[in-house]
Amino acid sequence: MMKKFLAVSAILCAMLSVVSAHAKPATVPEVVLDAYLGEWYEIGRLPMPFQNKCVSDVKATYALKNNGKISVHNECLTRSGKLSTAKGEAYAIDDTNAKLKVSFLPSILKKLPFGQADYWVLALDGENDRYQSALVGTPNRKYLWILSRDKSLDDATYERYLRIAKQSGYDLASFQKTAQ
Repeated sequence: MMKKFLAVSAILCAMLSVVSAHAKPATVPEVVLDAYLGEWYEIGRLPMPFQNKCVSDVKATYALKNNGKISVHNECLTRSGKLSTAKGEAYAIDDTNAKLKVSFLPSILKKLPFGQADYWVLALDGENDRYQSALVGTPNRKYLWILSRDKSLDDATYERYLRIAKQSGYDLASFQKTAQ
């Protein structure tokens, strides 16, 4: 009887781990867009390939456009010390504003499905009038960013975000802190 119980328990645990591995990470219940807009410094990342050239001073600025979408302006310093910039556009895919589609393609190509990335807000700190830090990741768990309004972030918040990411299924083996 005990062997059957252990066998069934092992099978259930295996099934749950498979299901949770395929479940999408949880987002915050809501993002107040006005509190999210503005300048953010990257504190750490699981980088997208285009970010490999960025070695320091990484920041993103979000602003509301007249059409209701969000302009995205990313910049960083490269190995050669040059400023690299990328301009894109984002929009919320539901009423929570916690799930964004972002594209850095030219305007004429922005509607193509392969040119859009999912950016999900997984955690936030701060008040609804101005968030102070954020954990943002892609639902496929390949890419992740810790953002702050300041060039640094307190250790407790940084470690909490790493715990949330790990609990959400992100592999942090190649996570890197960003030099600011």
